[in-house]
Amino acid sequence: MAKNEKRHHGKSSRKDEAQEAPASAPEAATEAGSEADPNPARSKNLSRKDYEKALRELHVELVKMQEWVQHAGLKVCIVFEGRDGAGKGGTIKAITERVSPRVFRVVALPAPTERQKSQMYIQRYIPHLPAAGEIVIFDRSWYNRAGVERVMGFCSEAQAKSFLQGTPLVEQAIISSGVILLKYWLEVSPDEQTRRLEARIEDGRKIWKLSPMDLKSYGRWYDYSRARDEMFTATDLPSAPWYVLRSDDKKRARLNLIKHLLAHVPYEALPREKIKLPKRQGRGDYKEVDHPIRYIAEAY
Repeated sequence: MAKNEKRHHGKSSRKDEAQEAPASAPEAATEAGSEADPNPARSKNLSRKDYEKALRELHVELVKMQEWVQHAGLKVCIVFEGRDGAGKGGTIKAITERVSPRVFRVVALPAPTERQKSQMYIQRYIPHLPAAGEIVIFDRSWYNRAGVERVMGFCSEAQAKSFLQGTPLVEQAIISSGVILLKYWLEVSPDEQTRRLEARIEDGRKIWKLSPMDLKSYGRWYDYSRARDEMFTATDLPSAPWYVLRSDDKKRARLNLIKHLLAHVPYEALPREKIKLPKRQGRGDYKEVDHPIRYIAEAY
């Protein structure tokens, strides 16, 4: 990553932000694949070698960002939303696979208990927000109410509309407490979603990803589109914008999102002393114990 690019991480001007921010709700919500691709280079396959090289460079920057977040006591909250099969899990894994789970914490809450259903809706999410030196990633978030709960009838229309009305106020309170809030919507096309869900059915390694709810919601494409559009209209605000990522190309999507994340969390590379392994001690009077060791069979 270029030196001058690193210097400006997270410090873009208002003008730059306006240029980069997602389009107005109707434009940002346009179905993937229904308009000309603004980046023709995407049609060229990204090789595994090029992907891994780019990902390695981004991972190095994520480690620098992690160290700065701890050093400066930043609080970062990242929200991932999108349809089933949009690539949220794989993107989160690409972000977290080379950083510390003590700093990067992934939150994927199960269905609410009966007690939680009686609480204020946002209440069960609040305890998971980041403290100083933490980056919390929500694999689905409080926006469940605007999406799956609304579409599948787990909440009333009145509850959904009340959520959309109140959420900007809640998020403003979160931001005012010092949290850097980033909201990502991964946009997948109908054909690509079908391909990915069919792959889950056929692959024993992925079948666990396919829930009964995924099957029920698959046929409700345009109900989800309407819910998404209303969500953008109500909650895509200058203080807490939605960033929309085209995710049909998994490798490019992961790289693009990590690059965007690095640009929106201000960090600096901390100085490091040169590391040298110390000299290993001599054997001295150490003797191996006379005890049978149960080595695992080397089947491969």
